[in-house]
Amino acid sequence: MTEALSGAAVAAPWIRAQCRQLLSQPGHAWLLQGPSGLGQYRLALELARSWLCENATEQGACGICNSCHAIDVHTHADLCVLMPETHMLRLNWPLSEKAQAEIDDKKRKPSREIRVDAMRDTIEFSQRTSARGRGKVVLVFPAEDMNAITANALLKTLEEPPGQVRFVLASESAHQLLPTIRSRCLCHTMEWPAQQAALQWLEQQGIAPTEAQRLLRASGDRPEDALDAASAGLPALAWSQFPSAMLAGDANFVRDWPAGLLLDSLHKLCHDTMVRRTGSAPRFFALADLKSLPDTGWNALSEWAQSLKQARKSVDHPFNLGLMQEALVEQARSALNSGSI
Repeated sequence: MTEALSGAAVAAPWIRAQCRQLLSQPGHAWLLQGPSGLGQYRLALELARSWLCENATEQGACGICNSCHAIDVHTHADLCVLMPETHMLRLNWPLSEKAQAEIDDKKRKPSREIRVDAMRDTIEFSQRTSARGRGKVVLVFPAEDMNAITANALLKTLEEPPGQVRFVLASESAHQLLPTIRSRCLCHTMEWPAQQAALQWLEQQGIAPTEAQRLLRASGDRPEDALDAASAGLPALAWSQFPSAMLAGDANFVRDWPAGLLLDSLHKLCHDTMVRRTGSAPRFFALADLKSLPDTGWNALSEWAQSLKQARKSVDHPFNLGLMQEALVEQARSALNSGSI
């Protein structure tokens, strides 16, 4: 995720349509689920905005009242956003005074999971009187980043919320949530937008039509992932050249790529190489992008896929980025140049 997920940005048409659908249904706790890139965070924020809006209609929030403005600038007194601290900082949501002081004093690093201390603060928030008189909202994203202790701390409040408190949990891996959490929520599975609608939205975000097509393909037709890739500085043309660069073992080609982006791209290249070998259409690359690749052996591809899976577990560790890039690129070169066994 990047600043592309800013709450002040205009939500995509398919997000607004899903928001209208959910607003028409009663319930105090929603679980928005689906793979990444479909807008769980945006939809959760649209719901919160609509529930708290001073002039809300069946269509959603007005977008211009004091409540909507307070959400846009991340200062609404009746909205509690619960995220890993790394997400909070990236998306410009304020941390608690205690957490911010600990990080500023270098007593610890920002947490990559939702801490139980933050959950306890959230429970206390839910028990306070509404500041604006329209109830309160707790937004949790990504909900799967709650550990077992944090999730258990939420259960009682989620089942019997005090006063007018609504919860919206957004998840990209809902299967990782405790069954007791899932059972206390109304579930909504995110809808995949039509390709033409996704392309039009990406172009409205300032991405050229040709680049939008390539980035949308690179993201597996997930528009928010495509927008994140553009925000991270991934040139669409570089995506088309990526398979040939990996075949040649050109580590300089990805020198400016973050480790997560490189690893994700290699996963997609491995997937499409396997798919192409079966005679099926690739998902993330155009067929023309893969024509330079030789017929790669199944054993080599399988071993490469397993190595990438293991590497993903430690991608956030503080490795030397340059050495990590070289190792991953060499691994890709070796696999792609293996025989057809």
